[in-house]
Amino acid sequence: MIRMQVQFTGEQAAALKEASRARGRSISDLVRESVTRFLARDAAPSREERVRLAEEMLGAFDSGIPDLAEDHDRYLAEDFDD
Repeated sequence: MIRMQVQFTGEQAAALKEASRARGRSISDLVRESVTRFLARDAAPSREERVRLAEEMLGAFDSGIPDLAEDHDRYLAEDFDD
């Protein structure tokens, strides 16, 4: 592992110490887990995942307007006029 130095506010340090005691885990372990979760959340989905999500959306919505795909410019202009 690579050693790093991180500074916390007093409130953050106190909360980490309490969480460490409550969970029976080291503060370093809690910080590593938090960083891992943060990085996983912000990671861009793979191309395959993006395709899967896009395919799930196909046909999920119905505007009720049968010619919307062909006449979208007119509908958009009408909406901007309102």
